[in-house]
Amino acid sequence: MTTPRFRQYPFHYGWMIVAAGALGIFACIGLARFALGMLLPAMGRDLHLTYAQMGTISTSNFLGYLAGILGTAHLVRRFGARYLTGAALLLSGLAMVGIGFASNLACIVLLYTLTGVGSAMANIPIMAVLSSWFSSRLRGKAAGLVVSGNGAAIVFAGQAVPWMNGLTIYNWRLSWAVLGTLVLLTGIFCLVVLRNRPQDMGLLPAGHEEQALARQPHQLGRERTVPLRLIFHCGAIYFIFGFTFVSYATFIVTTMVEEYGFSQQTAGGFWSWVGFLSLFSGPLFGMLADRVSRRFSLMVVFSVQTLAYLLAGLQPATPWLLLSIGCFGIVAWSIPSIMAALTGDYASPDQTFAMFSAITFIFATGQVAGPFLAGIIAERTGSFSGSYLLAAALTATAVLLAAVLPKPVRQGRE
Repeated sequence: MTTPRFRQYPFHYGWMIVAAGALGIFACIGLARFALGMLLPAMGRDLHLTYAQMGTISTSNFLGYLAGILGTAHLVRRFGARYLTGAALLLSGLAMVGIGFASNLACIVLLYTLTGVGSAMANIPIMAVLSSWFSSRLRGKAAGLVVSGNGAAIVFAGQAVPWMNGLTIYNWRLSWAVLGTLVLLTGIFCLVVLRNRPQDMGLLPAGHEEQALARQPHQLGRERTVPLRLIFHCGAIYFIFGFTFVSYATFIVTTMVEEYGFSQQTAGGFWSWVGFLSLFSGPLFGMLADRVSRRFSLMVVFSVQTLAYLLAGLQPATPWLLLSIGCFGIVAWSIPSIMAALTGDYASPDQTFAMFSAITFIFATGQVAGPFLAGIIAERTGSFSGSYLLAAALTATAVLLAAVLPKPVRQGRE
């Protein structure tokens, strides 16, 4: 491998990768998944869907996401992160536009499954490519800024979807078409801006000392085998996040309405604060992970989540429930940013996609299992309290799992 050439830019091009990544996450996760909750009520009324059928639509996206993960590492190796991300966003966008024209449940389920496939095949390359573009000391910050796209999408959908629903009798159909078009445009933007490696542009990763790497250029592409036990260790932590996060996000508004007597509008207003607070979660804890350590940051985040779930599960007075929502929001997207940075620490750039795909698959199984089990517990007990207490027990376990993570080999630091 030759020493990279250096070009002069007003800023490192890696921050353009971050901008494209944030828009990609805004589209493939934020709009494609988290806008659904705003659209389902109108869809249910118009198509006469039962609650079970509405749940089937949501589940189809998670199953598509699981399916998409399985082929992502192979496709990245064959086509590169840039082209795979662009194509995946185009797939999701076209499927979302198609839902706007669908007339029956089977067609919607098929299209929303394809949306999930595209979401996985865009999300994983976007997060994993950061390990090539940023050194360890900037990787958490970069990943944190990227995942803030999720929070921006929640805020955007919360304002835009109700407005679009009031413009025409086609309400939810127009919303799907507009959101799908935004995803398509984002896919084109990512095709133009994203690059697979800084070396392709004659650059070193942002944050590296140029002189040190120029003397040891071989280290940029050094291969290391990641132990299987380490993949499962990281996967277990990520599984707990997926299981608990999605359970809380799925049912907390229902809890506010049915168990606390809030109106739909009031509950929705409080939930919009989650989207706003979550804008800061990724950058805040990503920078903490860079400055202190990944282990410490994970322990802090899971501790805050444990408090959030305990406050919801113990069914306290309303102010404590609102504190639960605040705790949940302020750490909402921190785990994905830290896990992306941690994966880059443990694996070489060429192996990062495979490792991140593996732990994301484990994470995605948690996303499917969490709401399903939480729904069963609520059905049998008549309350979501038990589900939140189970989530608190799991995140407390995650604190312990994070505490015993091994030190990354590459940096010789936590």
